[in-house]
Amino acid sequence: MDFDFAHFMLTEGRKGKENPAMVSSPSREAYRKQLAEAMNMNRTRILAFKNKPPAPVELFPREFSSLPQDKPAKPRRHIPQTSERTLDAPDLVDDYYLNLLDWGSCNVLAIALANTVYLWDATNGSTSELATFEDEVGPVTSVSWAPDGRHIAIGLDNSEVQLWDSTANKQLRTLRGCHRSRVGSLAWNNHILTTGGMDGCIVNNDVRVRSHIVETYRGHEQEVCGLKWSASGQQLASGGNDNLLHIWDRSVASSNSPTQWLHRLEDHTAAVKALAWCPFQGNLLASGGGGGDRCIKFWNTHTGACLNSVDTGSQVCALLWNKNERELLSSHGFTQNQLTLWKYPSMAKIAELTGHTSRVLYMAQSPDGCTVASAAGDETLRFWNVFGVPEVAKPAPKSNPEPFAHLNRIR
Repeated sequence: MDFDFAHFMLTEGRKGKENPAMVSSPSREAYRKQLAEAMNMNRTRILAFKNKPPAPVELFPREFSSLPQDKPAKPRRHIPQTSERTLDAPDLVDDYYLNLLDWGSCNVLAIALANTVYLWDATNGSTSELATFEDEVGPVTSVSWAPDGRHIAIGLDNSEVQLWDSTANKQLRTLRGCHRSRVGSLAWNNHILTTGGMDGCIVNNDVRVRSHIVETYRGHEQEVCGLKWSASGQQLASGGNDNLLHIWDRSVASSNSPTQWLHRLEDHTAAVKALAWCPFQGNLLASGGGGGDRCIKFWNTHTGACLNSVDTGSQVCALLWNKNERELLSSHGFTQNQLTLWKYPSMAKIAELTGHTSRVLYMAQSPDGCTVASAAGDETLRFWNVFGVPEVAKPAPKSNPEPFAHLNRIR
């Protein structure tokens, strides 16, 4: 490919070999080396360049370049490995099927300890007693704040549900006739309070009217231990001790006859208590199975398809989505009794938080979505700063002021 170099090698190079006396002069040898280096003749293979290629020339100075510069990498969030606060929770009932912890929109945490419901105000750290029930009625089997953060529903062992005004410390009404045994799960959908019982029934109660029972869902054969309404209020997810997960649709609900489920999902092999609707995708539901299943499963609730299943290695007691990042937090039982933070959708483990010495049965999230409270069979209530501080929204850029905006318009 390089004819000049080839001609030199065939003529001058051969002469040097045939008559070594011609190249024995030191000065001639030095000249030959310099010439070879300058002319790049020190090659042994075609297209084998030993000299470095020239450095690229910037056609435009960097400050005038219109190409986007690399964005600085987002700093990795620090996740504290220990709880930032621990409170005693004596007589907390160690029962997987109950729901004894909830954090209301007014930043007040409700926890049921045996026959008593206590309120802990996260704003000032004060604790107060809301209600104590007789042994014939209690223990308390579920608590759930209404969306207003003022009213709270309390499920009881004797099948009744009481509504209380937390600011006035006053009982408002008792819902009777919904169930035949304890009410272990509760979920609000505006003015509709949905109750799930050990009898397998799910009842929608309109708390504004005297005849409060408006719909009944029948599909579970054993205790309903998980209930969650989607953010739109259109779909209800229910999990039971019969290993079943149901999706119910409000639009097909009927007060005349028991409503048919939208999806009946039988993939779990143990009780389904942990349920969490995704905050950034309305039809995505996460569910967790008990000790015989240990899996977190993800569902498209429009089609009923199982999108993914991850074996966590231990009983899944509760699930919470991060409201600010694509992350999911799960709480577990034997053997580590840990909280695990997962990246979604890869389900790579980000952190494992340990400290509880018994299964972490209940979790609740603060209104700002940053702090998580966990309650366990070890009779402690722990607070974890696991979801970090939400990013402050940037103010909208001010539009250019209209010329002469301060003058009155000509009409």
